[in-house]
Amino acid sequence: MDWRVFLTTFGVIFLAEMGDKTQLAAMTMAAQSNKPWAVFFAAALALAAVSAIGVLVGSVLGNYLPLIWIKRVAAVAFIAIGLLILLNKF
Repeated sequence: MDWRVFLTTFGVIFLAEMGDKTQLAAMTMAAQSNKPWAVFFAAALALAAVSAIGVLVGSVLGNYLPLIWIKRVAAVAFIAIGLLILLNKF
């Protein structure tokens, strides 16, 4: 295991997820349901599934496209999502 990659990935994902819609949804669902462990396990499984898809797609794309183009497409996607959020379309 490459601990540098592991810790960098953990730190980036942890900081990116703090206070986002996913965390707020999990807090709301835990408060509404009074079943915090069910919400925790469901949210953890959902995040693991989404992360697995991202890792799979990233590893496949990394074999066919230069990293700079993957970063550019990701940047454009983030900007597009940000604009959609600002325009209340997302």
